Amino acid sequence: MSTPKPPLSLSLTWDGDQRFTGRVGDLSMVLDGRAQAGPSPMHALAFGLAGCMGIDVATILQRGRHPLVGLEVALVARRADGPPSRFLAFELRYAIVGDVPRDAVERAIALSREKYCSVWHSLREDITLSVEYEVRPS
Repeated sequence: MSTPKPPLSLSLTWDGDQRFTGRVGDLSMVLDGRAQAGPSPMHALAFGLAGCMGIDVATILQRGRHPLVGLEVALVARRADGPPSRFLAFELRYAIVGDVPRDAVERAIALSREKYCSVWHSLREDITLSVEYEVRPS
């Protein structure tokens, strides 16, 4: 039995306009609803999906001792026209550099999608969302 993962805790601080600085541990990033000072939240989510699956594929191929020299992941996402402009479809394209057998690549992609990619599995519609708030006087 695996050890339960601790909750992920992060914070966002409003910087004005549509910008927030996000922090998790010692790391920080800017999220910008206008995608000028940093990625928008939807861009960040798309980066998360492409990154999660790319990391899985690279890790699986390396653990299989395949001669992976390089890997690029391109993502194209279609979104709904009206609010909420949620993602409707993703297209991922992997460019594998190295003498890696096609069946190993296909297996790595399938394992990422079906078992390992936490981001992909977090996009499910059955996720619970609870919200709390407080109002502080200025």
